[in-house]
Amino acid sequence: MGANPLLGVLFHWIGGFSSASFYVPYKRIRLWSWEVFWLAGGIFSWLIAPWLFASIQTEDLLGVLSATPRETLMWCWFWGAMWGFGGLTFGLTMRYLGLSLGMAVALGLTTVIGTMGPPIFDGTLGAIAATTSGKLTLLGIVITLAGIIVVARAGNAKEADLGGAASEGVAEFNLRKGLLIATFSGVMSGCFAWGLAAGQPIRDLTLAAGTDPLSQGLPVLCVVLAGGLTTNALWCAYLIARNKSFGQFFGAASPEAQPGERPNLLANWLLAALGGTLWYGQFFFYTMGESQMGEYGFSSWTLHMASIILFSTLWGFALKEWKGASPRTRALVWTGIGLLVGSTIVIGAGNMLQASA
Repeated sequence: MGANPLLGVLFHWIGGFSSASFYVPYKRIRLWSWEVFWLAGGIFSWLIAPWLFASIQTEDLLGVLSATPRETLMWCWFWGAMWGFGGLTFGLTMRYLGLSLGMAVALGLTTVIGTMGPPIFDGTLGAIAATTSGKLTLLGIVITLAGIIVVARAGNAKEADLGGAASEGVAEFNLRKGLLIATFSGVMSGCFAWGLAAGQPIRDLTLAAGTDPLSQGLPVLCVVLAGGLTTNALWCAYLIARNKSFGQFFGAASPEAQPGERPNLLANWLLAALGGTLWYGQFFFYTMGESQMGEYGFSSWTLHMASIILFSTLWGFALKEWKGASPRTRALVWTGIGLLVGSTIVIGAGNMLQASA
């Protein structure tokens, strides 16, 4: 089956919706500390779901991974671990720069590093920029960055309208520290795309084993997400030891519990499983989308980021998080959404132009 960028964009949108939705079940978990529900969900996100779906959708998974050069496995794991640091430091970016500037810097860098890094590293960026389809795709990436900045400014304006957390974040404003952390978070978060790019030998072996091209990236996720699991598990283990919260996995009371109150273990574990599987779903569909983007597969990361921000914002409207925001703020966020939708159209058009060349 040849490249089909239109189908690829659709898969990226489904993945973006899955990513934007994963925290909805997490918000319903009760009487578990953050480190407990984050690790519980992560077991499904980074361990169970990747291996389960790769085992079902691909041929000879263990044979493929055992035949993969050790260097390839190491780099996939390494970039996954580096990505884990980016996610863990993202919250500090908001604390020291505020929502608007923090999101613009961190997500902007993540988009640029994750998208442009592989073609720069491979030495193909010049050839891409020399073609009409390449210029169109690169224009779409620029539009995505503009959309991220506009949505971030709208989020900051919303918090100002509602007198919420933005003012607290700005109260701790520290430009130097915030920019350093935002740069670190943005660069590290973009490493996931590098991990996927490093997994090309795994894709080749997967295809040679007879796997459908749509599922060729699933074994790569097993290795990259193992790196992410390592980073997140170590941090959560530290917090669990410091906060003495390990017993919550088995029904112990959390600090915010009322006397005699205990968590509903079955409900919490089911919600963690649902949220974790939804989180994994973003990359399940990401790898499918990437397989359809042809020579411009590098643009998949931009589509991924744009769709996550787009659907996260729409979830915010559905959950009435924008209730009470001023008309000007609402106009600003819809402008950002329009830019993000437009960017996916432009990138898709560039990829389709290249595929038909």
